[in-house]
Amino acid sequence: MSWRDFWNGEHAIYVSPRHKALHYRQIATDLTGHIPAPDSVVLDHGCGEALDAGRVASRCGKLYLCEAAPSVREKLRAMLGGRENVAVVAPEEVEALPEATLDLVVANSLIQYLSREELVALLATWRSKLKPGGKLVVADIIPPDVSPLTDASQLLGFAWRGGFLMAALAGLIRTAFSDYRKLRAQYGLSTYRIDEIAGLITAAGFEDVTPAKNFGHNPHRLTLVGRKAGDLGQRLPV
Repeated sequence: MSWRDFWNGEHAIYVSPRHKALHYRQIATDLTGHIPAPDSVVLDHGCGEALDAGRVASRCGKLYLCEAAPSVREKLRAMLGGRENVAVVAPEEVEALPEATLDLVVANSLIQYLSREELVALLATWRSKLKPGGKLVVADIIPPDVSPLTDASQLLGFAWRGGFLMAALAGLIRTAFSDYRKLRAQYGLSTYRIDEIAGLITAAGFEDVTPAKNFGHNPHRLTLVGRKAGDLGQRLPV
Protein backbone atom coordinates (compact mmCIF):
# COMPACT_ATOMS: atom_id res chain seq x y z
CA MET A 1 0.00 0.00 0.00
CA SER A 2 1.22 3.52 -0.88
CA TRP A 3 0.07 6.81 0.58
CA ARG A 4 -2.12 7.33 -2.52
CA ASP A 5 -3.72 3.93 -1.93
CA PHE A 6 -4.35 4.86 1.69
CA TRP A 7 -6.14 8.10 0.85
CA ASN A 8 -8.05 6.38 -1.98
CA GLY A 9 -9.57 3.83 0.41
CA GLU A 10 -11.54 3.93 3.62
CA HIS A 11 -9.61 5.26 6.60
CA ALA A 12 -10.18 6.68 10.07
CA ILE A 13 -7.88 9.72 10.09
CA TYR A 14 -10.87 11.80 11.15
CA VAL A 15 -12.18 10.43 14.41
CA SER A 16 -15.78 11.52 13.81
CA PRO A 17 -17.91 13.40 11.28
CA ARG A 18 -17.71 16.46 13.54
CA HIS A 19 -13.91 16.30 13.53
CA LYS A 20 -13.86 16.13 9.73
CA ALA A 21 -16.34 18.99 9.35
CA LEU A 22 -14.50 21.28 11.80
CA HIS A 23 -11.14 20.44 10.23
CA TYR A 24 -12.23 21.36 6.73
CA ARG A 25 -14.07 24.44 7.96
CA GLN A 26 -10.85 25.72 9.54
CA ILE A 27 -8.77 24.92 6.46
CA ALA A 28 -11.24 26.81 4.25
CA THR A 29 -11.07 29.82 6.57
CA ASP A 30 -7.27 29.78 6.54
CA LEU A 31 -7.13 29.37 2.76
CA THR A 32 -9.56 32.17 1.97
CA GLY A 33 -7.41 34.52 4.03
CA HIS A 34 -4.71 34.20 1.36
CA ILE A 35 -6.90 34.80 -1.71
CA PRO A 36 -5.64 38.10 -3.13
CA ALA A 37 -8.77 39.24 -5.01
CA PRO A 38 -12.37 38.13 -5.77
CA ASP A 39 -11.43 37.22 -9.37
CA SER A 40 -8.34 35.20 -8.42
CA VAL A 41 -7.61 31.81 -9.99
CA VAL A 42 -6.73 29.44 -7.14
CA LEU A 43 -5.26 25.94 -6.99
CA ASP A 44 -5.71 23.86 -3.83
CA HIS A 45 -3.20 21.06 -4.46
CA GLY A 46 -3.78 17.99 -2.31
CA CYS A 47 -7.15 19.28 -1.19
CA GLY A 48 -8.53 16.06 0.32
CA GLU A 49 -12.31 15.96 0.69
CA ALA A 50 -12.50 19.77 0.94
CA LEU A 51 -15.92 19.75 2.56
CA ASP A 52 -16.06 23.55 2.71
CA ALA A 53 -14.73 24.17 -0.80
CA GLY A 54 -17.98 25.88 -1.77
CA ARG A 55 -17.11 28.74 0.58
CA VAL A 56 -13.63 29.00 -0.94
CA ALA A 57 -15.13 29.03 -4.45
CA SER A 58 -17.43 31.89 -3.47
CA ARG A 59 -14.36 34.03 -2.66
CA CYS A 60 -12.49 33.58 -5.95
CA GLY A 61 -13.03 33.59 -9.69
CA LYS A 62 -11.91 30.01 -10.37
CA LEU A 63 -10.98 27.18 -8.00
CA TYR A 64 -9.00 24.12 -9.04
CA LEU A 65 -9.16 21.27 -6.54
CA CYS A 66 -6.33 18.80 -7.15
CA GLU A 67 -6.45 15.38 -5.52
CA ALA A 68 -4.43 12.28 -6.41
CA ALA A 69 -6.94 9.74 -5.06
CA PRO A 70 -9.60 8.90 -7.71
CA SER A 71 -12.27 8.04 -5.13
CA VAL A 72 -11.84 11.43 -3.46
CA ARG A 73 -12.09 13.22 -6.80
CA GLU A 74 -15.40 11.48 -7.42
CA LYS A 75 -16.72 12.63 -4.04
CA LEU A 76 -15.65 16.19 -4.81
CA ARG A 77 -17.36 16.17 -8.20
CA ALA A 78 -20.56 14.83 -6.64
CA MET A 79 -20.44 17.52 -3.97
CA LEU A 80 -19.49 20.45 -6.24
CA GLY A 81 -20.82 19.45 -9.63
CA GLY A 82 -23.15 22.45 -9.80
CA ARG A 83 -20.39 25.02 -9.26
CA GLU A 84 -19.32 26.45 -12.62
CA ASN A 85 -16.16 28.04 -11.19
CA VAL A 86 -14.83 24.79 -9.66
CA ALA A 87 -12.74 22.17 -11.50
CA VAL A 88 -11.70 18.91 -9.84
CA VAL A 89 -8.44 17.71 -11.36
CA ALA A 90 -5.78 15.03 -11.02
CA PRO A 91 -2.10 15.98 -10.57
CA GLU A 92 -1.34 15.32 -14.24
CA GLU A 93 -4.08 17.79 -15.20
CA VAL A 94 -2.34 20.48 -13.16
CA GLU A 95 0.79 19.83 -15.22
CA ALA A 96 -1.31 20.36 -18.36
CA LEU A 97 -2.62 23.79 -17.29
CA PRO A 98 -1.35 26.73 -19.38
CA GLU A 99 1.60 28.56 -17.88
CA ALA A 100 0.97 31.75 -15.89
CA THR A 101 -2.66 30.75 -15.19
CA LEU A 102 -2.88 30.91 -11.40
CA ASP A 103 -2.88 33.73 -8.86
CA LEU A 104 -2.55 31.48 -5.80
CA VAL A 105 -1.33 27.94 -5.14
CA VAL A 106 -2.02 26.36 -1.75
CA ALA A 107 -0.57 23.03 -0.64
CA ASN A 108 -1.80 22.14 2.83
CA SER A 109 -0.68 18.97 4.62
CA LEU A 110 0.79 17.60 1.39
CA ILE A 111 4.57 17.73 1.31
CA GLN A 112 5.04 15.32 4.23
CA TYR A 113 3.80 12.58 1.86
CA LEU A 114 6.30 13.49 -0.89
CA SER A 115 9.96 12.68 -1.34
CA ARG A 116 12.38 15.59 -1.66
CA GLU A 117 12.66 14.91 -5.40
CA GLU A 118 8.88 14.93 -5.81
CA LEU A 119 8.66 18.20 -3.91
CA VAL A 120 11.33 19.88 -6.03
CA ALA A 121 9.50 18.81 -9.20
CA LEU A 122 6.18 20.04 -7.86
CA LEU A 123 7.64 23.41 -6.85
CA ALA A 124 8.81 23.84 -10.45
CA THR A 125 5.33 22.98 -11.72
CA TRP A 126 3.66 25.44 -9.35
CA ARG A 127 6.04 28.20 -10.36
CA SER A 128 5.36 27.66 -14.05
CA LYS A 129 1.59 27.78 -13.54
CA LEU A 130 1.60 30.93 -11.40
CA LYS A 131 1.30 34.36 -12.92
CA PRO A 132 4.19 36.80 -12.36
CA GLY A 133 4.09 37.74 -8.70
CA GLY A 134 1.67 34.90 -7.96
CA LYS A 135 1.53 33.56 -4.43
CA LEU A 136 2.50 30.13 -3.09
CA VAL A 137 1.39 28.91 0.34
CA VAL A 138 2.87 25.65 1.66
CA ALA A 139 1.12 24.78 4.91
CA ASP A 140 1.25 22.20 7.69
CA ILE A 141 4.94 21.42 7.17
CA ILE A 142 6.27 19.06 9.85
CA PRO A 143 9.56 20.11 11.51
CA PRO A 144 11.89 17.27 12.54
CA ASP A 145 11.48 18.02 16.24
CA VAL A 146 7.66 17.69 16.28
CA SER A 147 6.75 14.22 17.54
CA PRO A 148 3.57 12.17 17.10
CA LEU A 149 2.89 12.84 20.80
CA THR A 150 2.82 16.58 20.10
CA ASP A 151 0.42 15.98 17.20
CA ALA A 152 -1.78 13.85 19.49
CA SER A 153 -1.88 16.51 22.20
CA GLN A 154 -2.86 19.17 19.66
CA LEU A 155 -5.63 16.92 18.34
CA LEU A 156 -6.97 16.43 21.86
CA GLY A 157 -6.95 20.18 22.44
CA PHE A 158 -8.83 20.71 19.17
CA ALA A 159 -11.26 17.95 20.19
CA TRP A 160 -11.87 19.55 23.60
CA ARG A 161 -12.67 22.90 22.00
CA GLY A 162 -14.75 21.28 19.25
CA GLY A 163 -16.79 18.93 21.40
CA PHE A 164 -15.53 15.54 20.19
CA LEU A 165 -13.00 14.63 22.89
CA MET A 166 -14.24 11.08 23.54
CA ALA A 167 -14.20 10.34 19.81
CA ALA A 168 -10.65 11.69 19.61
CA LEU A 169 -9.45 9.46 22.44
CA ALA A 170 -10.98 6.42 20.76
CA GLY A 171 -9.59 7.52 17.41
CA LEU A 172 -6.03 7.76 18.71
CA ILE A 173 -6.29 4.17 19.92
CA ARG A 174 -7.59 3.05 16.50
CA THR A 175 -4.80 4.92 14.73
CA ALA A 176 -2.18 3.04 16.76
CA PHE A 177 -3.31 -0.16 15.01
CA SER A 178 -4.23 1.34 11.64
CA ASP A 179 -2.75 1.28 8.13
CA TYR A 180 -1.74 4.91 8.68
CA ARG A 181 0.54 3.91 11.54
CA LYS A 182 1.99 1.05 9.46
CA LEU A 183 2.58 3.32 6.46
CA ARG A 184 4.16 5.98 8.63
CA ALA A 185 6.50 3.34 10.05
CA GLN A 186 7.30 1.98 6.57
CA TYR A 187 7.66 5.17 4.54
CA GLY A 188 7.92 7.86 7.20
CA LEU A 189 6.80 11.42 6.72
CA SER A 190 9.04 14.04 5.15
CA THR A 191 10.11 16.67 7.67
CA TYR A 192 11.91 19.97 7.10
CA ARG A 193 13.66 22.57 9.20
CA ILE A 194 12.32 26.02 8.41
CA ASP A 195 15.59 27.12 6.80
CA GLU A 196 15.70 23.94 4.72
CA ILE A 197 12.21 24.23 3.27
CA ALA A 198 12.56 27.98 2.78
CA GLY A 199 15.76 27.29 0.83
CA LEU A 200 14.05 24.77 -1.42
CA ILE A 201 11.19 27.16 -2.15
CA THR A 202 13.59 30.03 -2.86
CA ALA A 203 15.77 27.87 -5.13
CA ALA A 204 12.64 26.91 -7.09
CA GLY A 205 12.15 30.55 -8.10
CA PHE A 206 10.16 32.14 -5.29
CA GLU A 207 11.04 35.26 -3.32
CA ASP A 208 9.98 36.92 -0.07
CA VAL A 209 9.59 33.45 1.51
CA THR A 210 8.32 34.09 5.03
CA PRO A 211 6.50 32.18 7.80
CA ALA A 212 2.78 32.65 8.31
CA LYS A 213 0.16 31.32 10.71
CA ASN A 214 -0.20 27.59 10.16
CA PHE A 215 -3.35 26.15 8.64
CA GLY A 216 -5.51 24.07 10.94
CA HIS A 217 -5.25 23.38 14.65
CA ASN A 218 -1.55 22.57 15.13
CA PRO A 219 0.68 25.61 15.73
CA HIS A 220 3.77 23.40 16.05
CA ARG A 221 3.76 22.83 12.30
CA LEU A 222 4.84 25.46 9.76
CA THR A 223 3.37 27.50 6.94
CA LEU A 224 5.55 29.40 4.46
CA VAL A 225 4.40 31.97 1.91
CA GLY A 226 6.36 33.10 -1.15
CA ARG A 227 5.86 34.90 -4.45
CA LYS A 228 6.94 33.88 -7.93
CA ALA A 229 10.22 35.59 -8.72
CA GLY A 230 11.03 37.02 -12.11
CA ASP A 231 14.30 35.40 -13.20
CA LEU A 232 14.79 31.77 -12.23
CA GLY A 233 17.98 31.56 -14.24
CA GLN A 234 19.92 33.69 -11.76
CA ARG A 235 19.03 31.47 -8.81
CA LEU A 236 21.40 28.83 -7.52
CA PRO A 237 20.27 25.32 -6.50
CA VAL A 238 20.26 24.40 -2.81
